[in-house]
Amino acid sequence: MDIFSQLKKQAEQVEVLSLQNEKTTVEYEANQLKTCTVAETKGTAVRVIRKGRLGFAASSDDTAMDKLAANALESATFGDKALFSFPDPKPAPIVRTFDKAVADLPIARLVEIGREMLDLILPVEPDARCHISLERSLVSASIRNQKGMDVSFKTSPLSLGLEIDRIEGDDMLILEDQLGTTVWEKDYLAFTRRLMDKLKKAKFITSIKPGRMPVLFAPAGILALGLPLSRGLNGKEVYKGTSPMVGKIGEKLFDEKVTIIDDGTIDGKFASASYDDEGIPRRRNMLIEKGVLKSFIYDLKTAAQSGVESTGNASRQLFSPPEPSFTNFVIQPGQTPLKDILAGIDEGILVENLLGLGQGNIISGAFSNPLALAFKIERGEIIGRVKDVSIAGNVYELLKNVAAVSQEVQWVYNTFYAPYVLLPEMNVMTKTESPSN
Repeated sequence: MDIFSQLKKQAEQVEVLSLQNEKTTVEYEANQLKTCTVAETKGTAVRVIRKGRLGFAASSDDTAMDKLAANALESATFGDKALFSFPDPKPAPIVRTFDKAVADLPIARLVEIGREMLDLILPVEPDARCHISLERSLVSASIRNQKGMDVSFKTSPLSLGLEIDRIEGDDMLILEDQLGTTVWEKDYLAFTRRLMDKLKKAKFITSIKPGRMPVLFAPAGILALGLPLSRGLNGKEVYKGTSPMVGKIGEKLFDEKVTIIDDGTIDGKFASASYDDEGIPRRRNMLIEKGVLKSFIYDLKTAAQSGVESTGNASRQLFSPPEPSFTNFVIQPGQTPLKDILAGIDEGILVENLLGLGQGNIISGAFSNPLALAFKIERGEIIGRVKDVSIAGNVYELLKNVAAVSQEVQWVYNTFYAPYVLLPEMNVMTKTESPSN
């Protein structure tokens, strides 16, 4: 008797997740090949609702299913009160998450891709120390519950990550970027060329006076604004009452140029799938539309706590129960070409990359970040890199007034899709001086 049939006899509701992951990793350190590894993990996680309470247990030992069942039932004795039911089977969108061309990539090809990345960077900056991580996985999962839901899916995530360190005297420059996809991309080195262009531009160093000035966020830099928003839009924070957006559905909170969507149905992206990790169909969730708060993201538990339906945003690891999590965080592009945005800036900075992301009181929207890479803009031109610069502010105040959003957009950090965003005025601080009031 399998664990699913066994538990159905002892609990009112049962959910069984089976997961298998074969991961191949190639790493370069300081421009040299360091390691090549292959690891396989598999296991089973179960949730039960027994006498109205929720139990959870997981195991990677497929010979210990009796023990796993006993642990799940025992945990339900002391578990949270179950406010939800496991879902009925429902049709889901067809989302492409598997590509045989990715799944069959051999170690030798991953090593070769790493070399190709080095061949792009080192001719531009021979003194750069490149740290490269290439991971190719083959993930299979299935979810069953007592209501007849039985879904399975297979994904082929490929991650190419590059960090560049360059030290010249007391000048230390750190840049990073990555590609995340589940289907083969012909231009898989595009992100490496972006870093190469940044390296070229960063060679000339200039200075800037602290104070309040226009700040243009590049797609990677805009994560300083996106991270606090993603916390505030999470149903878990909403239920706890810690999100600044609690009770404000339908209110205009931001500039009308701000539209944010959670979309788990985009082909080939890391966080996309037909179903979430509870078997709820993925979908496109409009969160902020032209500045107006429309909704939050939920899994089954937080949706039930808040009296709404799941938005298909459950995410989990084998040894942890589901929680609401963003899929693909999409900031919609605007109407203005980037060249026109730059042309309108008399003096300001372009934020490319951040250091210490997440500093400040993130849930309140406050942030304070040193900049890993930023450029000075003068009379519409990028004239050089600025060092030892930080920015600070509160996203809920800053996004009430957005000067421009670019037509150009980029995928960054695997699941973040963003344009360039110009804020008309922000605090910009330098290491040796204090900002003016």
